[in-house]
Amino acid sequence: MNIKNEVSVKKVIKDAEEYFRGGYFCCEAVMASIRDNFELDVPKEVIAMSSGMAVGAGRSGCMCGALNGGILALGLLFGRTEPNGPKDPKVVKCMELTNELHTWFRKENGKNSVCCRVLTKEFDMGKGEHKEQCIRFTGMCAGKVADIVIREFGLKNTDE
Repeated sequence: MNIKNEVSVKKVIKDAEEYFRGGYFCCEAVMASIRDNFELDVPKEVIAMSSGMAVGAGRSGCMCGALNGGILALGLLFGRTEPNGPKDPKVVKCMELTNELHTWFRKENGKNSVCCRVLTKEFDMGKGEHKEQCIRFTGMCAGKVADIVIREFGLKNTDE
């Protein structure tokens, strides 16, 4: 898969937030921003693939959709396509990066949780503060995925 060698993490964040404001769900916005900013040569269907993972996985409220989008993006870039068992170095690396994102998000979101219901329990669904928090979480996850991708592929962050 081709990948752009210079990316602005700030633009990844901004684009993810704007995609959310423009009508994508959190998960879709993360995937679209990563796909577009890294100029991945994958079809737009990867965005469609993430649709069901939004709003805590199909509105179930389980795991934050923005985090789900980040996990899917990491899987796209670091996951495997052949069943080589649980010790396959490719899947082991992908799982390590996913765990890094998960742990980071739980700590950084200020609520020590990744559960959509916990993260949004004090808000009216989809309005005002709830939507603003989700936009922020979407940008956070997209930015962290971009940081991981840049680090792991040895790319350049044009913001530095």
